[in-house]
Order: sequence, then structure tokens, then C-alpha cells
Amino acid sequence: MNEQTVSRKTFDEVMVPCFSPAPFVPVRGEGSRVWDTEGRDYIDFACGIAVTSLGHAHPELLRVLHEQGGKLWHVGNGYTNEPVLRLARKLEALSFAERAFFANSGAEANEAALKLARRVAFERHGAEKFEIVSFTQSFHGRTFFTVSVGGQPKYSEGFGPVPAGIVHLPYNDIEAAKRAIGAQTCAVIVEPVQGEGGVIPADPAFLRALRAACDANNALLIFDEVQTGVGRTGTFYAYEDTGVTPDILTTAKALGNGFPIGAMITTEALAAYFKVGAHGTTYGGNPLAAAIADKVVELISDPAVLAGVRARGEAIRARLAKLNDRFDVFKDVRGKGLLIGAELSARFKGRAKDFNAAAAKRGVMMLIAGADVLRFAPSLIIPEADISEGFKRIEQAFEDVIGAR
Repeated sequence: MNEQTVSRKTFDEVMVPCFSPAPFVPVRGEGSRVWDTEGRDYIDFACGIAVTSLGHAHPELLRVLHEQGGKLWHVGNGYTNEPVLRLARKLEALSFAERAFFANSGAEANEAALKLARRVAFERHGAEKFEIVSFTQSFHGRTFFTVSVGGQPKYSEGFGPVPAGIVHLPYNDIEAAKRAIGAQTCAVIVEPVQGEGGVIPADPAFLRALRAACDANNALLIFDEVQTGVGRTGTFYAYEDTGVTPDILTTAKALGNGFPIGAMITTEALAAYFKVGAHGTTYGGNPLAAAIADKVVELISDPAVLAGVRARGEAIRARLAKLNDRFDVFKDVRGKGLLIGAELSARFKGRAKDFNAAAAKRGVMMLIAGADVLRFAPSLIIPEADISEGFKRIEQAFEDVIGAR
């Protein structure tokens, strides 16, 4: 039987139109390069939205995929399995946590975290302590609960009444947080660096204030590290560099390097409130995903790899500064490690998509974070040659948008 011929046009004919994909179709990747159906190559600065942090077709991950694929793919959570137990031990050894719950995505990990926080508050303090504090421009997933907790109303509007007891505050506003976190608050959820919201790092003093307010009001502090975790900011988890330890942490994206897996990690005392039957999943923690994630964690937690993340981050910032010297296009460049946001200046306001599209035409896959921010989240081990070639192409793309200067 011959394979059906498909193209970007096929998407419009067969898929639900909740995405608007690029005009080209990637078919193969190796390291930090991707090739499309026409054989064109692209430097990958997007990483599948901060996911393929060890690049495409990493030989060690391919080996694990084949080995575990020949043993056991799935058994369901009526049974445990060896890879998931090894992965849990590894994540706990690298963090404050003592217990892990595995899911299939960051949204599911956040759903578990929020449900656990409400269950803990209900059992410890009663039904009136259910309020969840989040922050404007935050992003926590696309389930109805997580998208409602997220601070971008455009993603929750038009689906009916949102769940009650959710409060949104300005990010990095200590006084607003002190006023709002109180007796009814069961949890505060925060990204150490807001990703979708514009690549905005949290002020360490802000995170310390959240920790203090949670402690004073018997509330739990949840760090959403779906995007920042697993080495992205230059430490294995971003909280390590903040001086603040959360009660619950969520992780996904890079954890499986593209194979779907997410996790919620927490303390033994809090995990005890998720008694048998209180929460669950069919696919979460299956042996195939867990085996791949275990190898990802082993490779990225290497101190040399994490040091390389920090060095590569500085190298990309230096190249962005050179671009800005020539084109005067950025108002601000911010972020941590290899999660970098370049905010466009006022004269290019709202044109992030234009720059992104121009880069794609020149052979670079990039991201945006809102209408005004170009987001860079390449592989944590991207070679210097690919960084150099990528920025050569980006410079050409800027010429296309702005003109030669």
C-alpha cells in the first residue's frame, strides 16, 4: 500500500483548526537541525516549545526507546514498573521532593498539583479554604481548570463559567500579594520565569514574599516549572537559584525530550492526602515514557551540561546585542539560561509574528511569547556552529523585515 501524499494544505482539510502551523512540514531532525518535505534545513531555536532539550534523534535516547520498546510499553497503574520507580528516585534525589506523580503533560501535572492543594486544605482546614492565587499573563495549561488558573483570559473565555475561587494578581507585585493571600488561600501557583507571558523572570524578593505569605496563612506554594525545569535556566530546576523552595513542583516539556510525560513532585506529608482513588491517570508513568525520561534526567543533570546551558545563554545574549546594535529593534532582552525573550521596541510593537515568519523563510525555527516578544529556547547542547549559522540567518530575516542598515 502506497503512503498517502500529504502537505501543509492537508492540515486545513483534516485537522481541527485550533492551530495555525507554519507553511512548511518538518519531516526529519538531527541535533539542532530540522529538514522539511522539500529538503530545506532549519536551525531549531524553538525546541518544540522548550521540549527537545537534547536535540533531535539523540543516540542515547534512541537506544533507550528501542530497548524499552522491546520489553514493556504499558501496563496501567494497577501495577507499577521498574523505569517509573527509577525515575521517581532520580527526580527526588535532584530536588526537595520525596514523592512523585506522573502524568502525560504539563497541564495534567498542574491539574494534579492544584487538586492536591485543594484536597490538603479541605482535609486540614475545611471547605472554606479553597482559593487559588495566580498571576496575570501566567500560563499553566489547557485543561479547563488550568486554563482558568492561568492569567490570560483569552484562553478561557467562551467556554462557560470558570471554576470559582481563583484570584489573579500582578506578577512581581509584592504588596498586592501580601494583601491578597489570606485565610481562604489554599495555594499560590507561580512560574519562576513566565514563559508564554513574555519570558519575565520573577524577582527573588517576590518569590520570598510569596513563600512567607503562604507560610503565614497555611497555604501551599506551587512552582510551575513545566517550561523552566530540567535544565532550561541553567540549574536542573529554576527554584534552586531563587533561594525559595516550593511545596509542590510541576515538570514536563523537556522531561521526555518530546516523548509525552509530566510529573508533579512534592513532600511525603502532602502526598499522603492523595489516597488511593483520589486522583489517577491511565497512561501516566508508563514504562516507555519513564525509561526515556530517566535517561534525559541523567544526561541533563550533568553539571557540565548545566554549565554549558549558562554559557550558551550568554552567547545568545551577545548575538542579540549585536543585532540590536545594527537594527535598534529590541526594547529589552531578558530571561535565564536558554529561555530568553527579546522584547521588540515601540516602533515594532505587535510584529513578533512578522519576524518569526521571516526567520522561518530564512531557515530558522523560532518562537514568540505574545505579540511583542521573540522567544529563544534552543537545545541545551546546541553546537556553537548552529548558533552562529542561526544568527546569520536571523540577521538576513531582520533585513527582510526592516531593510538593510
